Amino acid sequence: MDKSLYIGFSGVTRAMRAQQVHANNLANLNTRGFRKDFVHSMAVPLQGDGHQSRAMTVATGTSSATGVGPAIHTGRNLDIAISDEGWISVLDHEGQEAYTRAGHLRLDAEGQLVTGSGRPVASLGGAIDIPQYRHIEIGGDGTINIVPVGGATIQPVAIGQIKLVNPDSQDIIKGPDGLFRRIDGQEADQDASVQVKPGYLEASNVNAVEEMVQFMNLARQFEFQFKVMKTTETLAASGDQLIRTE
Repeated sequence: MDKSLYIGFSGVTRAMRAQQVHANNLANLNTRGFRKDFVHSMAVPLQGDGHQSRAMTVATGTSSATGVGPAIHTGRNLDIAISDEGWISVLDHEGQEAYTRAGHLRLDAEGQLVTGSGRPVASLGGAIDIPQYRHIEIGGDGTINIVPVGGATIQPVAIGQIKLVNPDSQDIIKGPDGLFRRIDGQEADQDASVQVKPGYLEASNVNAVEEMVQFMNLARQFEFQFKVMKTTETLAASGDQLIRTE
């Protein structure tokens, strides 16, 4: 069978994988703090007998764009958005540190500060428990201040600080749960330069128009690669017919 069939197949497979990634980006257009993904691919020589005159497209993995999404004002005390670069530290389902830009925070039934999806927000000492309060606010450096219930003063009291980090973008990777982690498995150091904007939420950094254009380009690539496969099949059938008629 001609090697061009494998070339067309590799192109079709890569286009389908890339379409899945861009479809997921579009599906998360309104997801707070979402980072759009893209596929890495490269051309490699097709191995086999004879002269290596053909190349195949191979997907080498996915990465996430680190561009900052627009900040949306909500006025809610427990909503925060990272001002520029940086991440909010949370604990995943195994209790390991992970990172997110989604700052829609709330208190769970046990008074623990969690994200909108229920991930505990981390401080240097672990999860953050919030005592009963009359008023709560989060400072620009992630410090959590409350006015306690029944307190003799109305002055806010600091009860903890959200761990804010800023690892190099090349050192972190997105997991299947949408959270980012260091590739080496270590915890990032707290970075005092990272600031948050209380009362704001960061929107997704997905651009719907760009994603649709990419999706249409991939559809055309898929169609072209599929035609390569059909042409190879036609040529093979013609060759078989010539052999039978001799």
